[in-house]
Amino acid sequence: MTPFVPFSLNINGRLTEFNRCAVMGILNVTPDSFYDGGHYVEREAIERRVARMVDEGVDIIDVGACSTRPGAQTVDEAEEIKRLAAGLEAIKRVAPEVLISIDTFRARVAEQAVLEMGAHIINDISGGDMDKEMFATVARLRVPYVLMHTRGTPSTMQQMTHYDDVTADVLEALARKIDALRQLGVSDIVADPGFGFAKDLEQNYRLMASLEAFHALQVPLLVGISRKSMITRLLDCTPQQALNGTTVLHTVALLAGAHFLRVHDVKEAVEARSIVAKLQAQYTTV
Repeated sequence: MTPFVPFSLNINGRLTEFNRCAVMGILNVTPDSFYDGGHYVEREAIERRVARMVDEGVDIIDVGACSTRPGAQTVDEAEEIKRLAAGLEAIKRVAPEVLISIDTFRARVAEQAVLEMGAHIINDISGGDMDKEMFATVARLRVPYVLMHTRGTPSTMQQMTHYDDVTADVLEALARKIDALRQLGVSDIVADPGFGFAKDLEQNYRLMASLEAFHALQVPLLVGISRKSMITRLLDCTPQQALNGTTVLHTVALLAGAHFLRVHDVKEAVEARSIVAKLQAQYTTV
């Protein structure tokens, strides 16, 4: 069991302290995301989703407007911006104080979301690989950046799963990019091992089993496994049936000291966090 280590992020020029794992609720304003595609494309549905997440204790809302599920075809930049604008307008109406993360691999989309739409964090599933301007853009914007590991694109990544040692190789790739970001002056970096992205079933579980090793990167650690195929394939179930498996893996991640959980189901993640925190508190007093 690895205790949670508090961290801080510079958000809008102010230091925001996190004294517990942050629950990042997923808001997909897309018609084709793997679990909830098409559920949140109308204003009323988006607003209900936001209000529910806030009521359930969400810390950050992560808005995605271009599906990056395996095999997904990307939409153009204009359509992504249009969808994002609708999502962020709904959040501002319902919960103007909540922190907003933008799930995008496009530098210009990220810049517009931060400068014109009020986003606070950039969450890039490509780790800068799909838009070579992303690192420089993050450095210029001076916003926290979630650096995820993957290979290729959503349409090709599952053909790129050969590793000599998946944990060592992913660690090395993330460390190299963290160094590049540091050299550009980026100080607020969050690392994401990229579960389900250019990894097969066994590799995903090997990464989960060695999650504590990623603290060697000395940056906060984000885990995104909610309802993913590493659960559905193992348990022979659908994403709609994968909540129990998701909560099990969230518990494993919390016990390994994860700093963020990116989730579809806020209430269940918050409950898992409370139980693990209580358990960890008992260990410190024994």
